[in-house]
Amino acid sequence: MAKILLIEDDLTYSKIIKNFLEKNGYEINSCTKVAEGLQAFEKNKADLIITDYRLPDGTGMEVLDQVIGNYPDTPVILITNYSDIRTAVKSMKMGAFEYITKPINPDELLLTVRQALKKETKRPDPVSPNRPAPARTDAVDLSYQIGNSSGALQIEKHIELVAPTDLSIIVLGESGTGKEYISKRIHQKSKRAKGPFVAVDCGALSRELAGSELFGHVKGAFTGAIDHKTGHFENANGGTIFLDEIGNLSYEIQIKLLRAIQERQIRKIGGNRDISVDVRIIAATNEDLQELAKSGQFREDLFHRLNEFSITAQPLRERREDLPFFARLFLEKSNESLERNVTGFSPDVEKIFGEYHWPGNLRELKNIIRRAVLLTGEGEVKKEVIPSELLDREDLPTKDIHSATDLKFSFEEQEKSLILKTLEEMKFNKSKTAKMLNMDRKTLYNKLEKYGLD
Repeated sequence: MAKILLIEDDLTYSKIIKNFLEKNGYEINSCTKVAEGLQAFEKNKADLIITDYRLPDGTGMEVLDQVIGNYPDTPVILITNYSDIRTAVKSMKMGAFEYITKPINPDELLLTVRQALKKETKRPDPVSPNRPAPARTDAVDLSYQIGNSSGALQIEKHIELVAPTDLSIIVLGESGTGKEYISKRIHQKSKRAKGPFVAVDCGALSRELAGSELFGHVKGAFTGAIDHKTGHFENANGGTIFLDEIGNLSYEIQIKLLRAIQERQIRKIGGNRDISVDVRIIAATNEDLQELAKSGQFREDLFHRLNEFSITAQPLRERREDLPFFARLFLEKSNESLERNVTGFSPDVEKIFGEYHWPGNLRELKNIIRRAVLLTGEGEVKKEVIPSELLDREDLPTKDIHSATDLKFSFEEQEKSLILKTLEEMKFNKSKTAKMLNMDRKTLYNKLEKYGLD
């Protein structure tokens, strides 16, 4: 009997989930806080963890970070509200098996649990100071799709143009817009295609071990360095290294990275000799690196070295011509994986999709369609199986729903409202607010200034 640890502070909700999963043959241990959950997991290892995002003493992201860092073979499912959809998308990048949104549908929960517990699910070996943190060497779960919009076709032209060169590239765009897909596409069309593609989430690297993860270390370099370790740059030799959320790297690591680009050499932490590396660098960020460079939060010389060419991945709300294309693609994929026979979307659903602002971009679209296919079974997807949050259109402008300017204004107003609400909940403690919103402090400060909340 598989053991599941459930961390949920809403006792009524927790009891419903617990009873449902127990009736389906699982052993459930439930608790209400991050600290309690981690202690329970250490004491009695579970096969799967299901955690709510918002908890009394922290967030489910803290649970995810601890578990993935120390027990990466244990799948974690995150439960979120729709207001946390961007966080949910980020959780997938950090290693969450899946996220599901409230109100939870029992069939969706059961399917996700069964998939997470499949024995054939392969996960990386545990992380230690002497073993590289798991790089997403094959992280893209769908073959690259170009799309039909003019913006998508323009991106493909840029990829065709820059891929054969060795220029360093910055890929810009919001979470969930496919920055890693674009980067891998560049690698696959380059002269390095037969070499490794190593993807690193810089946002998940701890300040203390970031240098070791990227460049490696020698035995005895620091406490816990009991053996030599090869870093991501050496692992990517002859190929491409993809550095996601690069704005999160510390100033010290930025200096080392600049040297790696300029001299094509690295030095392991604690080492005394240089190692030549032949690596192409593709960086990605959802922050304005140029502004960070101007304010001294990111090295300007590093920015210019990385920015030999840039590509911007458009958010889904600005490339609505691609919505039908990706909706159909995800429908077909979901039919295949869930063994369903859904034929398409009703006109009502198509209208809802066309008017929604998609803060989680393609990842959110994929998740919603997967859920709809599961609930529909066969025939057309109807309005009744679409999450209620998509049906409430009060947050969107009524004058011209397809105006990109209005949509951007609507999104910014929602973001401003969410930040202000969280600030008030955290009694205007900016560190706690940044943590709750799952963004670093410098990003929060930039947004506070932008919205006049500082």
